[in-house]
Amino acid sequence: MIGLEENELKIFEAQVYDQLRGALNILPSEQDKARYIESVAKTINPSASKEDIERVIADATNFYPINKYLNNPDVEDIMINNTENIFLYTTQAGQVKAPEKIDNRFELDLLVKKFKMFATTAVSHERIFDVHLPNGSRVNIVDSPLGADITIRNFKGKAMSIIDLINRGEMSYKLAARLWIYTDGLKVRPANILIGGMPASGKTTLLNAMFSFFRPEERIITIEETYELNTETQENCVRLETDPTISMEDLVKNSLRMRPDRIIIGEVRGAEAKDMMTAMNIGKIAMATIHAGTARDVITRLQHTPMNVEMDIIPLIDVIIIISQVFENGKFVRKITQVSEISGIETQVLLSDLYTYDYKTHKSSDILPSVTYRDTLSKLTGYPPSEIIIEEERRAKILERLNQLGMTDLKSINEFAKLYYDNPEAALKKINLEHLGILS
Repeated sequence: MIGLEENELKIFEAQVYDQLRGALNILPSEQDKARYIESVAKTINPSASKEDIERVIADATNFYPINKYLNNPDVEDIMINNTENIFLYTTQAGQVKAPEKIDNRFELDLLVKKFKMFATTAVSHERIFDVHLPNGSRVNIVDSPLGADITIRNFKGKAMSIIDLINRGEMSYKLAARLWIYTDGLKVRPANILIGGMPASGKTTLLNAMFSFFRPEERIITIEETYELNTETQENCVRLETDPTISMEDLVKNSLRMRPDRIIIGEVRGAEAKDMMTAMNIGKIAMATIHAGTARDVITRLQHTPMNVEMDIIPLIDVIIIISQVFENGKFVRKITQVSEISGIETQVLLSDLYTYDYKTHKSSDILPSVTYRDTLSKLTGYPPSEIIIEEERRAKILERLNQLGMTDLKSINEFAKLYYDNPEAALKKINLEHLGILS
């Protein structure tokens, strides 16, 4: 059988992929996907050759010309501005222009059809699509008169750990140890935490890194608009995602019926803020990211539309962490720039700044001892505040030793943390730090 000419094959592919919109997202295996593509192709063109159909199947996941960027861990975002150009946001260099671009509108439309085979949601009269690619990357497609504009958030198969962030200069061991104390709360009372920052500042990356400190007995509910968090370290974890039929507010409310120990909201931005505060008020631990440049900005956003959280319940939040992109040595780098605990209310919500970054000198302050949250832990555990301070110093030394031993990935840190929670003497002996002693 004579195969199709190249132009005819492209048109054939476009017809097949158009019929498969949203279909490949629900098929469990590559074999199932291939069989389904083949059946649709034969329906559209019964005379198509075996070679033509094999080409259609192979090209279904050929996202030329961005294949190499989808598999590059240094590339965080890929921005396709219709047929004009392609920009990348990279970990090392920030935003850069790629040498490639989409040749013409037909090739752009064909690429969009390929993406839409994996579509998970469609809103706004099908002009906006959200897609999860097979490798986990998230694609947002907006149709416009000039052609589709596509933004891809690359999925990182290897999530960055807290030690990775230390090695990148985002925080010190001492600050990381404070985050560890906040996250596990000496078992009795983890902190309610909001991580603030502007877009692309690293909020989700930081939140994800803190997963390694969660206790194994916790039941965790994550709620996101699109899956970004890496939950591989947590066995008892439920991942929820919004869509046009169910809102973030609906999912946060429903999560309270799912017996959670900790609720994690990918980004709080609307009415779900009140339900997050309700969860805190009934004893659930909550963590979330929020768009804001300072701790005070976080409070302001919570109090105003569309969140409308009453001021008298905001102190249910224990700590606000701000992460920012700062310009250092000729390039933008990510830094934790502020850590503040909420210490009460007078005429406004009171913030105790425990750590700040000076944009002029590019120097960070030493992290001051926790007061409000430390005293809460002291009351609930019976440990004097001085012992909690010593435990924080101990954990800083643990993280430094784990780094020296090459135990730097999320899973290794989590496995050590689990051992430390269960048998601190054995954990410290394993890394030759038994002389540090333990909380008693």
